[in-house]
Amino acid sequence: MSEEHIDRQNHLTRQKRREKQADEIRRLMEENGGIVKASQLYTLGMDYRRIQTFVDCGLIERVKKGYYSINYQKKSEEDIIAAMFPDGVLSMESALYCYRYLKNKPFKWSIAIDKNTSKSRFLMDYPLVQPYYTEPEVLKLGVDKIPFGNSQMHIYSKERLICDVLKYENRMEREDLQKALRAFLSDKEKDIAKLLVFAKERRVLSKIRNQIGVWL
Repeated sequence: MSEEHIDRQNHLTRQKRREKQADEIRRLMEENGGIVKASQLYTLGMDYRRIQTFVDCGLIERVKKGYYSINYQKKSEEDIIAAMFPDGVLSMESALYCYRYLKNKPFKWSIAIDKNTSKSRFLMDYPLVQPYYTEPEVLKLGVDKIPFGNSQMHIYSKERLICDVLKYENRMEREDLQKALRAFLSDKEKDIAKLLVFAKERRVLSKIRNQIGVWL
């Protein structure tokens, strides 16, 4: 067998391994909303150099340190948020926007997250994210799920959300706060009993009574 023939066989073998690994990467991406961590790629037998090879050839894109995607630039903000923060909860203006209590999409996505989460996860240029670091037990209080982009995302229930909005009203534009409260009051699906339970939990019962109690 000639050296040329051996080299050709080796090239074909490497090419098949490359194509197989590329298929595995695509499958992994599809299973994880289109964005994966480097540690997930390592489970496919890849190392940093191998990952960089796929980046250089354009098969995958580096989203930020430790995160990779396919067709990242074509993804919506919602799809990126859902993929990168599956443990987060939409809160404040972002949740108000998703409930249509506010008409305009916020400049930054407000995400409540466990206070023990690494701060580096939010060092990203797009989309812009505003983390709210929260105690684990508080994070889980009153969490629902909604369709979000092509996926789903955790979000605070309307009643829990209104309590948070009043608790942190100094972080919001006054006009947005008033719009949100009026929209909640007009919402036929609101649950006042649940609102009062959350108000007690979030220690804003007096604010609820003073600011919207007269309208209930």
